[in-house]
Amino acid sequence: MKNKNLINITLLIALMFFSKTLLGQDNSENTKIAQTGFQFLTVGTDARATALGEAYTTVEGSSNSLFYNPAGLARLNSFVDISLNRMQWIGDINYLSGTVGFNIDDGKFGVFGISFSHTDYGEFQFTRVANVEKGYVDIEGFSKPYSFSVGLGYAKELSDKFSVGGQIKYVKQHLGDSYLPVEVYDTTGKVTGYTVNNDNIKNYALGVLAFDFGTLYKTGYKSLTFGMSVRNFAQELTYEKEGFQLPLVFKIGISMDLIDFYKELKDNHKLLVHIDAAHPRSHPEFVAVGAEYVFMDMISLRAGYVSGQDLYDFTAGFGVKQFGFELNYAYTPYIDFSDVHRLSLRFAL
Repeated sequence: MKNKNLINITLLIALMFFSKTLLGQDNSENTKIAQTGFQFLTVGTDARATALGEAYTTVEGSSNSLFYNPAGLARLNSFVDISLNRMQWIGDINYLSGTVGFNIDDGKFGVFGISFSHTDYGEFQFTRVANVEKGYVDIEGFSKPYSFSVGLGYAKELSDKFSVGGQIKYVKQHLGDSYLPVEVYDTTGKVTGYTVNNDNIKNYALGVLAFDFGTLYKTGYKSLTFGMSVRNFAQELTYEKEGFQLPLVFKIGISMDLIDFYKELKDNHKLLVHIDAAHPRSHPEFVAVGAEYVFMDMISLRAGYVSGQDLYDFTAGFGVKQFGFELNYAYTPYIDFSDVHRLSLRFAL
């Protein structure tokens, strides 16, 4: 009875969450644009997850769950799980990220994890105000804006069906230094121009603590699993006058292995279907669907679809797993930009 009640509550929350969309209400008055900063936190780097359209809320058993739902860390089967991700994104922006999970004493004390990510925006030629015809001059050297995050996560399997997890992380974004102009006056007090000096430089770097939280619930009906996650919860930040929030996102997910209905195929085959419903702070709600076929726990073929996106919708990829190593690749065809390729390497011991 308790299991049925929990399923009903989860479905009710999902229905309430999407009731506005289901009723066909007009969202034009509530368009959410430019509501958040630190957008590097919204870009997925894990190849397996992005090949599934990032419908990853209910995936468990690997350390990369820290980027999607920390509760998935609770059922880590190996003592150590390491994942590294590499991607060149739009505009030659480079992403590097990784996770490490530690399952001590078979999860008796829970599972601990560490995550990191680094975003390199490349080199930029900055300028400053100057009393020349153009009104500016180039600053010597190049500026290299960057962003990074470092997190510590923990997850615990409270029962054979229910898991919880959380992560605290420090996120920082450095956009370079700004030479602020200083007004120059004549003897009458009239502004005649501008100058700069090394004492009037502003550093555009901000950092803040953020929190992620998630749950997973196995219904007991075959492999049917529900999940929920909240990511990037933090206080408001300000660069100048206008404050902004981190890209908070709330997700509800459901997944199941459809091969459960064909017992004669279960030894060598899996067909996992994942569905996530997302409510971001700065974008309209969307649904992501992913499917993954696994043969003999060695070869995986994946595809995904994400609704309501302006830049892309379909994703695809594959994975190869052997001797504790797993190599994953994801392909995202962008509409107006170059296609994006992701590579991930995972090792479990």
